[in-house]
Amino acid sequence: MINKSKISIIGAGMVGSTTAFALMLSGLSLDIALIDVDRKKAAGDALDMMHGSAFLPSSEIYAGDYADCGDSSIVIITAGARQKSGESRIDLLKRNNYIFRQIAGEILKNCPHQPIIIVVSNPVDILTYLTYELTGFSRNKVFGSGTLLDSSRFKYLLGKQMNIDPKSLHAYIIGEHGDSKVAAWSKTSIAGMRFAEYSDKRSGFDEAVADRIADEVKDAAYKVIEMKGATYYAIALSVRRIVECVLRDDRSVLPVSCVLKGEYGIENIALSLPSIVGKNGVEEILPVEYSEREMSKLISSADSLKKAYADLKS
Repeated sequence: MINKSKISIIGAGMVGSTTAFALMLSGLSLDIALIDVDRKKAAGDALDMMHGSAFLPSSEIYAGDYADCGDSSIVIITAGARQKSGESRIDLLKRNNYIFRQIAGEILKNCPHQPIIIVVSNPVDILTYLTYELTGFSRNKVFGSGTLLDSSRFKYLLGKQMNIDPKSLHAYIIGEHGDSKVAAWSKTSIAGMRFAEYSDKRSGFDEAVADRIADEVKDAAYKVIEMKGATYYAIALSVRRIVECVLRDDRSVLPVSCVLKGEYGIENIALSLPSIVGKNGVEEILPVEYSEREMSKLISSADSLKKAYADLKS
């Protein structure tokens, strides 16, 4: 008998169902419970995916309920209001606050063993911290998808500009998964070469190009939402990567949204920093030294998130 890892996905909208499909394609043997207020829709998604099970490694996807979280290794939260065209992630906060309080209550009722919780819903950093506070789980076990997707977008645009495979780039977006995100240019590298050193040897890359790429990363989600109403393919792949790191204990470095307790002088909020992700969740937040300008932007990003969270609490 195949030993399967159990995952519950709360929210069977486009992000949740696409995440389930991405996990089905991962090669991992999984039991995936799709939990949604519209159980019929969740059941339809599950059945549609399982009709292709003959072509894939053994996984089981089905419509579940909160009791399924009780024996899950990982609970993924994708539920929440959809971001509208032109709407910032912070604008989503009040609409999603009520939903998350209900979800946290159900997790507490059904999960005394404290599974790893991966928050994907936006605004992901604030909702990650809210989930951490509401559940009382240890901070390594509650984290968000954060800027992993932003960093992938960053690599894609850099690779396109420099005609290099994005997988050969080391590049991170840190801070908020939102408008105050920070491109960590000082830590961007190619084959061990600092990106500034590499780009100095090639014409056509200057500060204006760097600013344009950073702006394109910041506006990427808005552009997709304007064109098709929602983003879900790339974020699903991002979540799949996180799940793989946890279940295989990869200990890979990923920029996920972590609850901070004094790192860089920041506390009482969650934001993204390169972190080692393994079987225990966030195993370590790496103490990377950023440039003075990047640090200033990171602190500003944290301050904006803390203000939004304080407004929510008040």
